[in-house]
Amino acid sequence: MSQSASQAAAFYRDVAKNKRVWTIKDDNGFPAPKTSSGKRSQPFWSTLSRAEKIIANVPAYSGFQPHEISWVEFCSRWAPDLKKSGLLVGINWSGIRATGYDVEPGVVVQRVTAEVSAT
Repeated sequence: MSQSASQAAAFYRDVAKNKRVWTIKDDNGFPAPKTSSGKRSQPFWSTLSRAEKIIANVPAYSGFQPHEISWVEFCSRWAPDLKKSGLLVGINWSGIRATGYDVEPGVVVQRVTAEVSAT
């Protein structure tokens, strides 16, 4: 299993268990950098410690703060807004360049919901 696949599996499992996701923000709002495909993706993490690690280790995000979102709010507000804006969801980005899988918001909702149902 690749690093990105491992991070994605952990994301779905952790979010299903803890019912929350984390993103980061600064005074200008939430980051949504372009991916290699040219689409923009907003990063989300399954734990506070993962978000804090990116802030501490990725210079581009050094001035950011973690932002907690309940799973209910993510499903009802964030996922529809991300889809409407044409943004992907960056899943548990890791490493010095903060990379990982970028997926459609609806896929994230489906995968976490399936994980909840499996437990």
